[in-house]
Amino acid sequence: MIIRTPMAATAEGPVAAMYDSDIAEDGFVFAHTQAMAVNPEAYAAFEALVHAVVPSIGVRVYEAATLGAARAIGSAHCLLAHGRRAVRIGQVDEAGLAAFGEGDDSAFDPAEQAVIRYAERLSREPEAMTDADSQRLRDAGFSDRQIVDITLAAAARNYFSRALQALAVPVDPMPGLSVAVTEALTGGTAARRTDGSAPPADR
Repeated sequence: MIIRTPMAATAEGPVAAMYDSDIAEDGFVFAHTQAMAVNPEAYAAFEALVHAVVPSIGVRVYEAATLGAARAIGSAHCLLAHGRRAVRIGQVDEAGLAAFGEGDDSAFDPAEQAVIRYAERLSREPEAMTDADSQRLRDAGFSDRQIVDITLAAAARNYFSRALQALAVPVDPMPGLSVAVTEALTGGTAARRTDGSAPPADR
């Protein structure tokens, strides 16, 4: 990543808040947070969109849409971050998450699997989508508002993930995920800290 990001030692206002959140949670500032801190207003707008869609669909469906989009895009950043979140909220266990990384969605419930497939199709071939795609979500029990918000969640993940990929933002390790799960989600690519150090011990 060649862009110059705000230094933690001199960060103020929204940037300091972004950095402090990472440090409080994981003890360091993620490279993707540093990249987004170059334009904290844009990051706040993204967060506002997320907060606007989650109430109708719930956290589990939001994570399913996010993970489906991230897998289709090949976004290691978002697969690791949202994979850990899915484990933490009890949506899947580590074995189920590792299987998801290898293309097996069976750890998710049927409605969530429909969301994952929808998000993947949106991420790979949105120009080919028709009402039949939305109908599959309706058949899974989702309302019109929820179908729109699932679509927005998946589209928002495309925006965020593709921005990180385009900027060549390094992929940090995700504390709390085992090496096996990390490899399953990232295709075996070892995540390293931006200073080149090895990932922290699993916890």
